[in-house]
Amino acid sequence: MGKKTMRHAISPLEGEMPGRAEGGVPACSSPTDLAAASLPPSVTSGDISPSRGEIIGSLPRRFALPLVALAFTCLPLPALAHPHIFAEARLEVLAGNDGNLAELHNVWRFDEVFSSSVLLDFDKNTDLKLDAAELAELGETMRNSLADYHYFTTITVNGASFEVQKPDVIHASLDENNQLLVIFAVKPEKPVPLKGRLAFGIYDPSLYTSIDFPTDGDLVVQGAGFAKCQHKVVRPDPDDVISQNSASLTDAFFSDPAGTDMSKLFATRLEVTC
Repeated sequence: MGKKTMRHAISPLEGEMPGRAEGGVPACSSPTDLAAASLPPSVTSGDISPSRGEIIGSLPRRFALPLVALAFTCLPLPALAHPHIFAEARLEVLAGNDGNLAELHNVWRFDEVFSSSVLLDFDKNTDLKLDAAELAELGETMRNSLADYHYFTTITVNGASFEVQKPDVIHASLDENNQLLVIFAVKPEKPVPLKGRLAFGIYDPSLYTSIDFPTDGDLVVQGAGFAKCQHKVVRPDPDDVISQNSASLTDAFFSDPAGTDMSKLFATRLEVTC
């Protein structure tokens, strides 16, 4: 057999996900219809080792439909412009001892439908579970397939963008509910000084994957380098974004539906001022 690739590698270019209707944009849900979600495990609190991908203790049991996905599905755009994959996330931004950014720790837990698809794709011995070798192959496949999307990571300093290096490894596992949990760390390609106005975000510019941070406590800074900095979580209001950018959003999509970067307008971000 040839090299394994993910048929649903978190990309609209890889094909449609099974189990989700493509007949049109679904109706918006009321906030009262959303299930309550628990926090993802934390790297710095000791739940997870970013170097080993270990998980300690119990994990949250339920997913809430990502709020940012509601904004996308309500847009007056074709069905292709709404997310097909959903993940809850935690982002920990670490400062180095040299006054620069050290690395970003990511924890993503994916929805049940995508997790089931991954299980079917990578379960070589058809025992309805993923062993260590199968999980390692899954992690390496994601490590390669997400490179073109910069691991959904954005870093800016005073408006200037900084790219990230390929992570050494992506740790993948299935929790007790068979939901895919992914843990990895990325470092900037070049030094990022902790000076001025910095912004950190995790989002998919293709709109195919919705990355949601359930609480503001899921975006944090760590390290003495941030001691004199102020930080806040910014959650753009979808109604305001749509009303202020409706014409440009529609024009941009129909001009280049595969390459537009509309999701940055809706994406939650961590802003730090040093």
